[in-house]
Amino acid sequence: MSVLQRRTFLASTAAGLGLSSLLHSLGPLAAADVTIDSGIARFSSDIEPLVRFLEDTPQQSIIEATAKRVKAGLSYRELLTALLLAGVRNVEPRPSVGFKFHAVLVVNSAHLASISGPDEDRWLPLFWAIDNFKSSQARDVREGNWTMPTVEESALPKATHAEKELRTALERWDESAADAAITALVRHEGANRVFEVLSSYAARDFRSIGHKVIYLSNAFRTLQTIGWEYAEPVMRSLVYAILNHNDEPNPSTSDLEADRPGRLNRIAAQNMSTSLAGGKIDDGATRDLVRTLHDCSPIEASEMVAELVEKNIAVQSIWDGLFASAGELLMRQRGIVSLHSVTTTNAIHHAFSAASDEQTRKVLLLQNASFLPLFRDAAARRGSLSATRIDELASTEPSDHSPTVTDVFETMGKSRKEASLQMYRLLSAGGNPQDVVDHARRLVFLKGNDSHDYKFSSAALEDYRVLSPAWRNRFLAASTYQLCSPAEATRPLVQRIQSAIG
Repeated sequence: MSVLQRRTFLASTAAGLGLSSLLHSLGPLAAADVTIDSGIARFSSDIEPLVRFLEDTPQQSIIEATAKRVKAGLSYRELLTALLLAGVRNVEPRPSVGFKFHAVLVVNSAHLASISGPDEDRWLPLFWAIDNFKSSQARDVREGNWTMPTVEESALPKATHAEKELRTALERWDESAADAAITALVRHEGANRVFEVLSSYAARDFRSIGHKVIYLSNAFRTLQTIGWEYAEPVMRSLVYAILNHNDEPNPSTSDLEADRPGRLNRIAAQNMSTSLAGGKIDDGATRDLVRTLHDCSPIEASEMVAELVEKNIAVQSIWDGLFASAGELLMRQRGIVSLHSVTTTNAIHHAFSAASDEQTRKVLLLQNASFLPLFRDAAARRGSLSATRIDELASTEPSDHSPTVTDVFETMGKSRKEASLQMYRLLSAGGNPQDVVDHARRLVFLKGNDSHDYKFSSAALEDYRVLSPAWRNRFLAASTYQLCSPAEATRPLVQRIQSAIG
């Protein structure tokens, strides 16, 4: 961190949090607190002791020990920072960018849940994520005890060559060269430039069912909260994740199924002459796209999206179709694969919205279209898919009893299908979607059992806002297939957290 950056950080911390309170909450530093094994990546002195605290405190006492520091004045932002850094240093995105690595992927989702929840629940998601990190840390130890190594300083390219060398390394799937190049790029460029480069690669292949681009979006969103000064280890971890290819042959010299749509869509994007800006809203085009995505191939999906762009259909109408199709898969088969169709679409849409390069945005749009049939086919391999179509979801015949939000969630514990119909009827009759969101978030806090409960709810409850009115009610109705219901058991960890921070 530069002297100016560090002074700015300290000044803002002192002004916003009370520097004396922060230092008091961290307690005195012993020699052991600032000593770390050689060869292991180390963070700046302001955050390293807190990261070490999260790493070294046993899981059975981490909640109570953290709560004690919070009560003494430890800030939310510092704890969020330390949690993310502890995850990237201790949890390897191998053999897949998922499983134990959800300890890192879920940090932003937990943060979104925290800032969106009521005051009395605000600490619950972050403390849940801390306990989740300890579980992943233990699993990583069992699987080989990987720890992020220090940067090989002698291998770093010159600042003027960093971006070119990073792109070359990513194209070649060269991990060591990419690690050196991303380190140099982060040290000399800002967040926007780094994001532009990595957004070109995070969704290029279908390995790890979308977790690479989920990591891209979640990492940058968390860094916007904690500060770019902590970006170097996070970006090194992200690049390492992007280059995961499951021990298959090097994708740069192979023709593997996971890479095929990405290669074709890069070429297709170059051939698209129409700008993504402007265009006309067309609900009929959205409906046609949804019906095509129900059973088409990955390439047919991206070809249709390219055709819609060339016909000057607004990207809003295209995104309506992509989000609706992701929701439809939830209705066809509830479970791990279909929920990732939603969280991945959320991540790609965020990358699409944040990127400024037109070519990158076109590739992301086409890739999202191709990913949805891949998710559908992956789900079909796990079990049969129903023939349900989200565009046929409709209010049922008039009823003497108009459902309430509570009614809908109670029904979810009995019949997800009936709950979705009730939800659609409620919203179509003018029900307030914010009441639905608030109710759903509260249930995640109390019933959420794993990272997917937080990841899915944060994505779905955010995404419905970006859909056009004609589709947002259908999408939120589809989400009832995956949201937590009040019939599920309240997790014991909730009471433990509430007792510790109460």
